[in-house]
Amino acid sequence: MDVIQLTGIDVAVPTPEVLGAGAAVSIGAYDGVHVGHRALIERTRQEAARLGSASAVVTFDRHPATVVRPESAPRLLTDLEQKLELLASTGVDVTVVVHFDADRAGEDPSHFVSEVLVGLLHARAVVVGADFHFGRGRAGDVGLLRELGAGLGFSVTGLDLVGEGDRPVSSTRVRELIAEGDVGGAALLLGRAHQVRGRVEHGDGRGRDLGFPTANVAVPAEIAVPADGVYAAWYRTPDGERRPACVSVGSRPTFYRDGGPQLLEAHLLDFSGDLYGQPARVDLVSRQRGQERFGSAESLVAQMRADVAETRRRLGERVAVSPDPSP
Repeated sequence: MDVIQLTGIDVAVPTPEVLGAGAAVSIGAYDGVHVGHRALIERTRQEAARLGSASAVVTFDRHPATVVRPESAPRLLTDLEQKLELLASTGVDVTVVVHFDADRAGEDPSHFVSEVLVGLLHARAVVVGADFHFGRGRAGDVGLLRELGAGLGFSVTGLDLVGEGDRPVSSTRVRELIAEGDVGGAALLLGRAHQVRGRVEHGDGRGRDLGFPTANVAVPAEIAVPADGVYAAWYRTPDGERRPACVSVGSRPTFYRDGGPQLLEAHLLDFSGDLYGQPARVDLVSRQRGQERFGSAESLVAQMRADVAETRRRLGERVAVSPDPSP
């Protein structure tokens, strides 16, 4: 997959050879690259095959809400690196990453169309969600795209959102499930486990003292972390292994009665080694229980033993280590 970084409103970017026959294009924030997003991209690829052109996705280097309404911007399901990995896994030919800032938020929708869709990608077809909006004041929509496309030479398809149960699949709904701790429900909408990424930092060593050493994963503040509790998870190491892990998310109320900092700590089953300073990827599979306060370290240790046993049961006894099926 070719990736084009578009850093300004009037920056000329060389068009790769793959775009010689134009492109079928989809546009969106694509946070999470969930099953609804994948349906849009698959339709875009079908249009590209019909036209004999490239398939392309236009997305942004940050969530537009961080610029338009920063006080209520959502936690992200994926950072830019993971989003690009997931987009590449769809088979799309080109991804254009647009720098989103106040100027971009305030531009006329027609300028975005002429600069990016026509000027850069030579769009022949555009595929978006039926509720898609863009440009200053969200003035751009499917109707405006069709009006512009009629004069600029591209068709427009507005697809209804993919449904799951009685509600459409959306990044907002996925975030709600994660905030509730329902990572299994979120996985159904994502088409994969929700993954959090960070770097392993030194903690206070309590886990090791209790006989359950943990990797303290520092997750960026803008990334969606599930509700406090204990989770069965897969921990992906930089050397390409995927290891079962019992993960605790929370403030450790047994030791911090007034509430300590929220931590994500992963105890890797049947593992001995140094992970400090290494990047970590944690796939959250299912929530085992909520956060609890224990009256003693002994009762906490007993529960931790039970938590590890439950993690083994949920992930399977004979899957201690397996190849990393990235992304």
